[in-house]
Amino acid sequence: MKKTIFVILFICTQLLYSKVILESKSEDVSFKVELVAQGFGVIWGMDFLDKNRLIFTEKSGKVSLLDTNSLKVTSLIGTPKDLLVLGQGGLMDVKLKNKWLYFTYVKDVRGRGATTLTRARLQGTRLVDWEDLHVSKSVTSTGYHFGSRIAFDENGYLFYSIGDRGVRPNGQDINTHAGSILRLHVDGTVPKDNPFVNKDGLDEIYSFGHRNPQGLFYDKYNKKLYAIEHGPRGGDEINVIKKGANYGWPIISHGKEYGGPNAVGEGTHKEGVEDALKVYIPSIAPSSIIVYSGKKFPQWKGDLFSGALKLKHLNRIVLDDQGAVVKEERLLEKLRYRIRDVKESQNGDIYVSTDNGLILRITPM
Repeated sequence: MKKTIFVILFICTQLLYSKVILESKSEDVSFKVELVAQGFGVIWGMDFLDKNRLIFTEKSGKVSLLDTNSLKVTSLIGTPKDLLVLGQGGLMDVKLKNKWLYFTYVKDVRGRGATTLTRARLQGTRLVDWEDLHVSKSVTSTGYHFGSRIAFDENGYLFYSIGDRGVRPNGQDINTHAGSILRLHVDGTVPKDNPFVNKDGLDEIYSFGHRNPQGLFYDKYNKKLYAIEHGPRGGDEINVIKKGANYGWPIISHGKEYGGPNAVGEGTHKEGVEDALKVYIPSIAPSSIIVYSGKKFPQWKGDLFSGALKLKHLNRIVLDDQGAVVKEERLLEKLRYRIRDVKESQNGDIYVSTDNGLILRITPM
């Protein structure tokens, strides 16, 4: 009798503390999804400090560390004092580079918001030595389309993205940072070979014609910078970012106006404007992008993964040897979570964050 009670209690305990919330199968592999952290706000950005420590931001302005072994979460002290949480913006991305933590956030500029690149160091549980590296010229009266993600290439350049701030003409105006992807040195200075240095346009701009790029990732193996951005009603795009290139918004789009059936812009293609690698119709509302290494899931090596906010899934894009899209797959649809960020750990696990304050881990079954 005592043994039976013990077995029942053991089973109940395992069920109570089980972190597996989904077992599923893609076209290629079986995998499980584990809940590793919960109880937060919108978890906007994540990055790994080492193999077991994950730093993450909340849109509200909080920064925390997750130990992926013990699942202990530690809140960090010392976030930006001039942070403005406004509409779609607040504290956004975070990336580690050379012992510095780089963040993008919305800076309060006389009650209006400017997407800003800043950095700090981690000292125990405190963020210290804050310095704003670049306060963008992107202020508008709206609370829309702040971007913003950070990426680094193998040459030490830093890229960060800014949306058009809800003002469509900004996409084609190279005298504002809104609607652009910027390139800087890691100390915030401008590379001398940026495309608009000593020309009309702002020195920091690397590419323009973007609506709201909320995913940015540099593939060091194929030496490509990928961006994923929101279209209007239809027309989300994945683009390969090239120096000085125009990506068309708002003159070229696959989307439609919100208030009716009319198409946005002049058409879907135009000479001198880069075509998208992938267009989503209807919109999935993409929020992030990575290129997967294949460490834990060899079948997924080189695939693109993005979070989807509107259609609530993890989006997988398969590329051929020439880098063209050959297949799309939608994972985690059963969970119905708005996926905000996607990151790969050093050992090849895939982590995703959600707008309802969860961090999930995807591993093979």
